[in-house]
Amino acid sequence: MKLYVIGIGPGGRERMTPEAVQAIEDSHAIVGYKPYLEYIEDLIGDRETFSTGMTGEIERCNQAIDLALEGKNVSIISTGDAGLYGMAGPIYELVEERKADIDVVVVPGVSAQFSAAADLGAPIMHDIATISLSDLLTPYDLIMKRVDLAAQGDFVIALYNPRSKTRKDHLKNAFDLIKKYQKGSTPVGIVKDSGRPGTETTITTLDDIDYETVDMKTIVIVGNSETFVANGKMITPRGYGNKEQ
Repeated sequence: MKLYVIGIGPGGRERMTPEAVQAIEDSHAIVGYKPYLEYIEDLIGDRETFSTGMTGEIERCNQAIDLALEGKNVSIISTGDAGLYGMAGPIYELVEERKADIDVVVVPGVSAQFSAAADLGAPIMHDIATISLSDLLTPYDLIMKRVDLAAQGDFVIALYNPRSKTRKDHLKNAFDLIKKYQKGSTPVGIVKDSGRPGTETTITTLDDIDYETVDMKTIVIVGNSETFVANGKMITPRGYGNKEQ
């Protein structure tokens, strides 16, 4: 039996890898957060499913392991890449804790930050810091320390979970820290529902961002000191043109 830990990409079929599709088709049971299963319901067909709401990650992982121990091939679903804020880590931790004799296969996917980057142009291209602004699992002060250090290091910064109804000020506070080191004119890319129907893409600046346009379905990418905008696209130079010929 195999336990596939699958990153299905941002949600749309166009950015799901063939390996992910094949793993789902090879599975007898599919486990995931309910909205994620809805993204792939045409692939699931009549397969056995198990889903939970938010905060049910450990329950889902344990159920996936239980099903695999019954001799079934199982897929547990994450959006984006399963190794980035996904289920790969918890699955490996629980398999070790339970001493479960199953074959775990991690299937990589297109992460939301790279999907959003493609929508924006080429905003990453160089060193990047990926930071979630959710303080459900990470202390707020530690999150802000990471933002501060990333900005100090002139990283392009990709911000996940940037703003929610209960965390309205986290993004503004993060931007205030970034502006200690970057100009207010630094380009900022905002992508909502990247890779899904109705994708919304906006390029603004640290000074001009409208925080009300940002929610939990949004990825925010802040440029570094060299990032610029041309022809409606956000571009961060890698430096190839500066190499000696």
